[in-house]
Amino acid sequence: MDTEKIISELTFKAVRSSGAGGQNVNKVSTKVVLTFDLSNSQSLSDDEKARLQDKLETKLTVENILILNCDEDRSQLKNKELVIKRFLEIIKKGLHIPKPRKATKIPKAVIEKRLRDKSSTADIKLNRKKPEF
Repeated sequence: MDTEKIISELTFKAVRSSGAGGQNVNKVSTKVVLTFDLSNSQSLSDDEKARLQDKLETKLTVENILILNCDEDRSQLKNKELVIKRFLEIIKKGLHIPKPRKATKIPKAVIEKRLRDKSSTADIKLNRKKPEF
């Protein structure tokens, strides 16, 4: 995955942000909206696109476009950096292939110890009863 190539495919739009900012909030567009077209991406292989489409299906639109917003800071530049960082983390997590789990066998000694403990507990409970004459 080439991050520079992927970042060059991103489109940004600055929108007026809600929240803190006083009178300045009505004049300055600090909220950044990032859009990434997954199906038309040149930097990802078809296998990577399929994996991302499967893992990110709840975050993608019908046209396979990923949309992320950031309005945490009053600065447009900082919001842009934050949204790029968040986007790259999402892509890395989506492309991560988990290691297959190896099934392990329970050791014989562990099984025998469990059975011994079980029978000793049964003997203790048996000795609690009143003797039969």
